[in-house]
Amino acid sequence: MFEPTTVYTPSPTRYDDMTYNRCGNSGLKLPALSLGFWHNFGDITPYEHMKQLVFTAFDHGITHFDLANNYGPEPGAAERNCGRLLHQYFRAHRDELIISTKAGYEMWQGPYGDHGSRKYLLASLDQSLERLGLDYVDIFYHHRPDPETPLEETMGALAQAVSSGKALYVGLSNYDGPTMEKAAAILKELHVPFIINQNRLNIFDRKPDENGLLDSALKLGKGVITFSPLAQGLLTNRYLNGVPEDSRMKADGRFLHEDALTPAKLGQIRALNELAADRGQTLAEMSVAWLLHHPAVTTVLVGASKPQQIIDNIGALKNTDFSEDELRRIDEIALGK
Repeated sequence: MFEPTTVYTPSPTRYDDMTYNRCGNSGLKLPALSLGFWHNFGDITPYEHMKQLVFTAFDHGITHFDLANNYGPEPGAAERNCGRLLHQYFRAHRDELIISTKAGYEMWQGPYGDHGSRKYLLASLDQSLERLGLDYVDIFYHHRPDPETPLEETMGALAQAVSSGKALYVGLSNYDGPTMEKAAAILKELHVPFIINQNRLNIFDRKPDENGLLDSALKLGKGVITFSPLAQGLLTNRYLNGVPEDSRMKADGRFLHEDALTPAKLGQIRALNELAADRGQTLAEMSVAWLLHHPAVTTVLVGASKPQQIIDNIGALKNTDFSEDELRRIDEIALGK
C-alpha cells in the first residue's frame, strides 16, 4: 500500500549562508558540508528521524547527499531509504541535489560481488540506481583500490558508467596519491570527468597527507571530500568527562571502542578543546574548520544522529581561518610534534 504523498517546502533562505566550493578544476560546486547517509540511514533508524535529518540539511543549503551500495545496516538500506525520501519529498528538487554513491566493498555473495572488476562495478551501479529510484547519480566512486584487478579495467568501468548516462562524474575513494595519479592518467585518456577523491581525514588521522593524496589532488586539480571529520566523536565535547551511557562508543562498538579513549588521548582531546575555546569555537566546529582551511579540501562529509548536530557543524563555517601558531599548536597536541 502506497503512503500518501506529502508536500515538503524547503526554506526559501536555504542558499543564503552556505559556502559552495568548486570541486578541483571542474565546473561543479559542492557545499562546504555534505551529508553522509551511513549508519543513521539504515533500517534500524526510524524513517521519521531520517526525514528530519535530510530536511534540516537541505533547509541549510547542504545539497550533496553521499551514499554507497553497502551503507546500512543492512547493505543497500541507506540507498533504499534515500530513494524513498527522494521520491516522496525531493522530486521537484532533483536538479538542486548532488547524489553520489560507490561500489568497492562486498555487496553480494560469489566472486562478482566485491572489489573492482567491470562486472561488479556496473552491476552494482544498476542496483544502486534501482534502490535510489534514479536514472543517474551525479558522482559514482570506486570505493577502494583493488590490487587484483587491472587499474585499466576498473577505470574503464567508470568510463562506461559516464558514457551510458548513469553517472555525470566519477570519483575515487581511499586511494593514495601515486595510485590516484595513475588512475587519473587513464581517465584523462578516456575523457572521463574524474573530479573528486574521498578519504578519511581529521586532526588525529592525517593519512591522505602522509600518502601524498592531498598533494596529488592539488597538483592535478581534483577535489577532495573528507569523511570522519570528528574521529567518530572523539573530536567533540562528548567524551571530555568519560564515556556517556548513550554514546556511540557505549552503544555500538563496531567503529569506536572504549579502549580508544586512553588517558593520553583524553589529554589530547581536552587540550584541543581548550584551543577551540580560545578561538570562540566548540571542538567540533574547530575540527571541521581545520579541514576546510586546507586548500585541497572541497567539502567535509558529516554524519548526524540529531538535526541539531547538522546545525552545529554549519557553525564551523563562520571561522575557517587559522594562524600559523594555532596550526602549530594543533599539530603539537595531536601529533606530538
